[in-house]
Amino acid sequence: FSPLSASSTKIFRPPTKISFKEENETLDKTARVKKAGAGVATLPSGNLLLFDPNEQGKFQGTNFLELRTSAGAAFVPPPPPAATIIAEIPPADAIVEDTEHFLEHLDVDGNLPLNFAKPQAPATATVLGRAKLITDDAPGDIEHVVLRLPEGFHYVEGQSLSVIPPGTDPKTGRNHKPRLYSIASTRYGDLLDGSTISLCVRRAEYYDPVTGIVDPAKKGVCSNFLCDVKAGDVVSVAGPVGKTMLLPKDPTK
Repeated sequence: FSPLSASSTKIFRPPTKISFKEENETLDKTARVKKAGAGVATLPSGNLLLFDPNEQGKFQGTNFLELRTSAGAAFVPPPPPAATIIAEIPPADAIVEDTEHFLEHLDVDGNLPLNFAKPQAPATATVLGRAKLITDDAPGDIEHVVLRLPEGFHYVEGQSLSVIPPGTDPKTGRNHKPRLYSIASTRYGDLLDGSTISLCVRRAEYYDPVTGIVDPAKKGVCSNFLCDVKAGDVVSVAGPVGKTMLLPKDPTK
């Protein structure tokens, strides 16, 4: 480089050079790490860019690590936060919002709403709407179906609903047997008024392995019926049923 003139105010400072020994130690360390089959960090250590213990180390915003590092042996853990007090009556300045709780009695003391209607005498539900859950370029078809239940027909999370498709079975000449579907909504339903139920239904189709074309003779009777319903259609339903697929009262078990 050409030296600066005396009238220039700029000062040239050559970059700090590491010694030959330090450079060799760094290369040796990197080589040992690679030889052991591990990766070499692309970020420098010590700046918490690669791993922040406060975020990934479950310090939960306490910054204990930084406090311990800066204080050393003099570190004293900060006092725990004040205990939360649950009041039966909210304070005068509290904002109280309504929430759905009027159906919590349905499964109190282990009691469950069972068999409001049976398959031999099904109830009638009305289709409120249907929406496709996957894109057109995805394989198959999955539909979200919302039904309005008759008054008094209630259920809880984890139960199932029987759907009786219309028509008769060509093999027996009798009404189709009920198909069981897991309920996809909470006991309050998608409209949160306690009178609807939602199902997520995959259309059952059989593709001929030779032609790759759907064989309509082997399609699922009930799933295709539900995947094609329109608002205002009626559906014969029974249930609810189910005791084994319920959520535990103790979330730790």
